[in-house]
Amino acid sequence: MLQTRMPALFLGHGSPMNVLEENTYTKSWRRLGEKCPEPKAIVAVSAHWYTPGTAVTAMDAPRTIHDFGGFPQALFDTRYPAAGSPELASQIAKILSPIDVQLDGDWGLDHGAWGVLIKMYPEANIPVVQLSIDGTKPPSWHFELGRKLAVLREQGVMIVASGNVVHNLRMLRRQGETEAWPWATAFNQYVRDNIDWQGPTADHPLVNFMRHEGAALSNPTPEHFLPLLYILGARAEDEAVSVAVDGIEMASISMLSVLVGDISRSAHP
Repeated sequence: MLQTRMPALFLGHGSPMNVLEENTYTKSWRRLGEKCPEPKAIVAVSAHWYTPGTAVTAMDAPRTIHDFGGFPQALFDTRYPAAGSPELASQIAKILSPIDVQLDGDWGLDHGAWGVLIKMYPEANIPVVQLSIDGTKPPSWHFELGRKLAVLREQGVMIVASGNVVHNLRMLRRQGETEAWPWATAFNQYVRDNIDWQGPTADHPLVNFMRHEGAALSNPTPEHFLPLLYILGARAEDEAVSVAVDGIEMASISMLSVLVGDISRSAHP
């Protein structure tokens, strides 16, 4: 198949239990894996590698990181043995220059990365590198990083970012009344309403997401929201952007997933 621009994805990853379960969200991720053109490699951007500075995994065989606790043993026994790509890691460092990108030999793939990829590509047959999120930088910086990374999409590389646009663990409702909080619903809708926005980065409603009245409760810390900005930044002018799946779990976790690109003409069935 003639190589086309690869799609870019933001997946609301939610609970690590999605690895073991089949539900509306995991089925959506699986369909995306089936419908998207097969990438030659994946760049994963996960909320769970939140660092001072920027790093990219540069090992041949990244380890599966089980960065959670209190879940069934079966989850800890699960591995995602995708290969790494030191070559792609070095290319990313050059693309992002003059940012000082550390070629990391330690981290691996955390559950924000492998937890969704295991549904999309269960055979783990596509090389994956993971890019960290620099927690010292403003939202506009992350959006612009997405713009720089967009060139990889023309080379058969898929960008898969993972987080949750509403992520407030202190406000979870686990039993009984699980209806979403009004502020969570309002902020989630605000994101939906603005994923297709085009204009200067400085004016982008989602780059300026903290101006929304529900943002502080929806994102007490920003690391789960920022991955979305990489995907929106990587979007080409006038390129299609759509919601792949949506929902709010336990009242304060948004499972919104966003697709940049048109996969309707994919060669996959």
